[in-house]
Amino acid sequence: MESQVDSRLHVAVIMDGNGRWAAARSLPRTAGHHAGIDALRRMVECAPGIGIATLTVYAFSSDNWRRPPAEVSALMAMLKGYLRDEIIRLVEAGIRLTAIGRRDRLPDGLSALIDDAEVVSAGGSKLHLRIAIDYSGRDAILAAAAACGPGPLTRDAFSRQLAAGAAGPDVDLLIRTGGEKRLSDFLLWEAAYAELYFTDLPWPDFGPDDLRQALRAFQGRDRRFGGLPSVGGTSNAARTTQADRMSLAPRVRTGGRN
Repeated sequence: MESQVDSRLHVAVIMDGNGRWAAARSLPRTAGHHAGIDALRRMVECAPGIGIATLTVYAFSSDNWRRPPAEVSALMAMLKGYLRDEIIRLVEAGIRLTAIGRRDRLPDGLSALIDDAEVVSAGGSKLHLRIAIDYSGRDAILAAAAACGPGPLTRDAFSRQLAAGAAGPDVDLLIRTGGEKRLSDFLLWEAAYAELYFTDLPWPDFGPDDLRQALRAFQGRDRRFGGLPSVGGTSNAARTTQADRMSLAPRVRTGGRN
């Protein structure tokens, strides 16, 4: 059993490599997306016990509309199925679910499922699961800037507007699977000082032990937030920021793959 940790760690994941995973097995791309949903389920079950309070996953970018219509339709159907099948389990596990991104272009029924899931899971306190659907970091920034209106613009004022559009806390660790090394328009403002972790593993093969390994790598990083390192390896400025924002050293247990 994982140890519970008092932490405010925000981990974001670009779940990449589903299609390549399927191609390597001579399977249709949809099989890779189905396997990716299974991987997401494992991550959500594992995350609260190893110090993750917020988990934001990139399910569908605004640029993904360029994919073949059949694949887009299959992805939307899978997202509907995930919400329909998982919401009771999430509520029972104390997990709050929200979605970020546009909803006006989603197919009939999906927006309603998202709304219902957000309402019934609102009281969850073990983990905040945020699913980015039809999401663009650039669009989120433009919308927040427009909402600020004329006059001087400060970071705090901008952040408040971004939060009104469902932005989360600053990202501590951003993981990308599948071998690519780019942000792909994901949480551009919130990830300004995120530690980046890239792995060649395709998302369907990324399991709880791999998440623990990413957290151990994160723990070894010297997060200075623009300051200088202290003799002990972490600057006073960084320690102050960490104390205010999060626990940067969740107790991560190793062991067999879940």
